[in-house]
Amino acid sequence: QLQASGGGLVQAGGSLTLSCVASGRTLNSYWLTWFRQAPGLERELVAGIRWTGGTTTYADSLKGRFTISKDSTRNTVYLRMNSLKPEDTAVYYCAAAPRLIYSMAGIPSSYDYWGQGTLVTVSS
Repeated sequence: QLQASGGGLVQAGGSLTLSCVASGRTLNSYWLTWFRQAPGLERELVAGIRWTGGTTTYADSLKGRFTISKDSTRNTVYLRMNSLKPEDTAVYYCAAAPRLIYSMAGIPSSYDYWGQGTLVTVSS
């Protein structure tokens, strides 16, 4: 089970940190990844992290503004979002999948488990 939280309303230029708590399974070999979906658009990769080893992947357009991290003691993955823009407005989902190769980690259909999503709204 994945429980995402931390969304809300923020002004452009502001920051938010999303959290995703994973429960019910051992996360070794899993990818924990954030995706987002804006109205009328397809779900897209934000950032992912491989639980064992910490390998990360980011959407090219978000590198430098967004940072993914994990706390193994809390089974939690975080997404720190800085310098937010109105175009970052979306529902943000965390997802998990075991044993993905790196090239598959950014593809939504690779993921077996999804959280409920948390809405991020960035006002101009």
